[in-house]
Amino acid sequence: MNYIGSKHKLGDFIKSTVIEVVGEDLSQMFFCDLFAGTGSVGRNFKTSVKSVIANDVEYYSYVLLRNYIENHQKLDTEDLLVKLNKLEGKPGFIFEEYSENGKSNRLYFSKNNGRKIDAVRQQIENWKLNNEIGENQYFFLLASLLESADKVANTASVYGAFLKKVKFSAQKELVIRPANFEITEHSHRVFQKDANQLIKEIEGDILYLDPPYNARQYGANYHILNTIAKYDTFAPQGKTGLREYYRSNYCSRTKVENSFKDLLENANFKYIFFSYNNEGLMPSTEIKKIMSRFGNYDLVTRNYQRFKADKTENRNHTAINTTEYLHILEKK
Repeated sequence: MNYIGSKHKLGDFIKSTVIEVVGEDLSQMFFCDLFAGTGSVGRNFKTSVKSVIANDVEYYSYVLLRNYIENHQKLDTEDLLVKLNKLEGKPGFIFEEYSENGKSNRLYFSKNNGRKIDAVRQQIENWKLNNEIGENQYFFLLASLLESADKVANTASVYGAFLKKVKFSAQKELVIRPANFEITEHSHRVFQKDANQLIKEIEGDILYLDPPYNARQYGANYHILNTIAKYDTFAPQGKTGLREYYRSNYCSRTKVENSFKDLLENANFKYIFFSYNNEGLMPSTEIKKIMSRFGNYDLVTRNYQRFKADKTENRNHTAINTTEYLHILEKK
């Protein structure tokens, strides 16, 4: 999934830095990814630590995390996926509000794929309501649907807007691919809470922080994924069919620093690793000043290709590369 701020490409850099700093066997440690998004960092540590705590306030992220992180034992899902892929499409909320030829004619999906998403989503919910699948299977199937639907979405990348015509990749038939997860001996925990509230309720050894960098709210950029995941009824607003969404303090220039200070103060973890970049709302000098109040501070950096969700000439930041800052705190 193309995801703003994804650390998939930086996974090895982050993990090797953590191992170097901690300097201990991770196998008995508790690792927390507090702003987990699609869960790429938590998944990278899942087989190396004793247990992962993963959290994100967005429901579509919770679905992905519930599968990729909390699911840790083998599931019987092959026949379910076969049945889902054999379903005939039928018009429902996604088709009518977000698909080609729907009543609202928002071109997020082709006509056939919009109908197929509705059919698959309804079937998954029916299986759950009739106790034909358990919670673990339910979130596995939902995660599989979200990622598969994203691959045929008619967008440049995020869901802030749809394209005027259905592009070639969005015309391909929706196929539900399995969202396979790592099998582990130990269990893991997943939450859907405001990070500054959850931090008061948990503790562990290693805390990884990857909050939003800028004013783009994830609830707006990925609202379609929330709608597929929740499959609730509401009145979509405006041309893009927005739903009500959570607004993070970390996307606010006037609130981010106080929220960050509060988070560090309440963090009951020895090691804290904070990902940010040179285009973020908080300057690196201010982050160093804040973190140094709580213990021993260090910093490592890595250059990488920046995320592109639109044409270069339309962006505020036109640089091809950006610098990832991994701020490190050994809390006293």
